[in-house]
Amino acid sequence: MIQQLVMYEEELTQINSICEILHRDSNARAVLVIDKNGQAIAQAGDVQELDVTSLSSLTAGNVAATGGIAQLLAEKEFAGQFHEGEKTNVHISIVAARVILVVLFDERSSLGLVRLRVRKAANELANVLDVMVKKSASGSGQPSVFSEITDDDIDNLFND
Repeated sequence: MIQQLVMYEEELTQINSICEILHRDSNARAVLVIDKNGQAIAQAGDVQELDVTSLSSLTAGNVAATGGIAQLLAEKEFAGQFHEGEKTNVHISIVAARVILVVLFDERSSLGLVRLRVRKAANELANVLDVMVKKSASGSGQPSVFSEITDDDIDNLFND
């Protein structure tokens, strides 16, 4: 089971920066980082016309289904996937067994360039995730705003 991570502002800023650089350097349409539950963590590029919530959820489901195929074939997991469309191609990578990196690109880029740039970005993301794991385990960094909320506070919120 994967430990729940606490997202600190410093690491979120770094993840957003990695997305922006990957978007620019791969000449992609858009870049997303999502968790394995399908929640968008960060995004860069032309995401205004995308349903990021649905895309994130469906991508996580796709990764989970592909994980089932991997098990059937006695593989640990398939770390990467590529889907080729008429207008848009999708490159999906699992990073540090924790998050999913999605790159949407078209004819302005190539699979080779995307793979090259994703490799570097994935290493950088893995380093940021390692720092987050260490901070979460040690309790260092700024406490989460949710750490102050008690079960009684939640119950009171939903009572008239």
